[in-house]
Amino acid sequence: MELTIEVDGVRLPATLDLPAGPVRGAVVVLHGAGAGQRSYFCYAHLAGLLPGAGVAVLRFDRRPRVNDRDVPLVRQADDAAAAVRLLRRHVGDAPIGLWGWSQGAWAAPLAATRHPDLVSFLVLVSGSGVSPAAQMRYGTAEQLRRHGYADTDLAELGRLRSTVEEYLRGRLDRQTAQRAVDRAAGRVWFPLAWVPRELPDQPGTWADMDFDPAPVFARVTCPVLLYYGATDAWVPVDASIATWRRATAGGSARLSVCRLDGCDHLPILGGGEDLASISEQYTRTLLDWLDAELTRPAAWRPAPPGAGRPHAQSSQRASSPTRT
Repeated sequence: MELTIEVDGVRLPATLDLPAGPVRGAVVVLHGAGAGQRSYFCYAHLAGLLPGAGVAVLRFDRRPRVNDRDVPLVRQADDAAAAVRLLRRHVGDAPIGLWGWSQGAWAAPLAATRHPDLVSFLVLVSGSGVSPAAQMRYGTAEQLRRHGYADTDLAELGRLRSTVEEYLRGRLDRQTAQRAVDRAAGRVWFPLAWVPRELPDQPGTWADMDFDPAPVFARVTCPVLLYYGATDAWVPVDASIATWRRATAGGSARLSVCRLDGCDHLPILGGGEDLASISEQYTRTLLDWLDAELTRPAAWRPAPPGAGRPHAQSSQRASSPTRT
């Protein structure tokens, strides 16, 4: 079913896949930074898989960038809330959750905390527990390590990214920062640094670079399933899991963690980017976790704003065969 999400005058094309029978639950799909189209294979996989388990799937095209600036996480979260409201018209009182990959795994918990009356659960794939700036420092350094570069190259990369970040924060003049980029541009590893060859004319183009996810995680009250590839080259996996565990300790969020054997930043095997490469472990765990959560009493579903949750005690179990 083709739909349109309308938010503040912007129309976002969407596709809804419904179960043939009763709707047990529903999922809204949130995007990675470089995969904003609803046709992306990981999103299409959900649409092909979950309706057979009684779970509806709503996919939509991400809001376009303006002046090449990334869509702020708050805007992505509010777009997700608008998608949930639209989906609600088609699934009745079934619980609705958010599935988010990479950047979408920051936006999803933010949406759940900004709109706690709308979101029943979260499924997050390769979600970082550190800020976007820290995540990019980690990820680009890991790219150099995996390509065999020396410690001196990693140190130079670190200085380059720190310099560019200071300019983007408005703490350093453009001329000084651009000179640092010019010097590094001749390095063989420069394409792995993910730094623009020409810096923007004005700072502030990366509004969320210092977004701290920990306080957001601490306000999440719904069940959460976290996926991490065992060899993820872009996210500090152990640090991210630790952030989630610290933030939700003693709260009402039920936290489950699955490390995907043989996977990197995507839940795929063999480096392919098609449906055939999707990890069976990822698929099996997702179906099992959703079945368990959707079978629970309705008390865990979103409460009205200001109301408390009945399940006040945290149970941080791992529903995956691979435990942390």
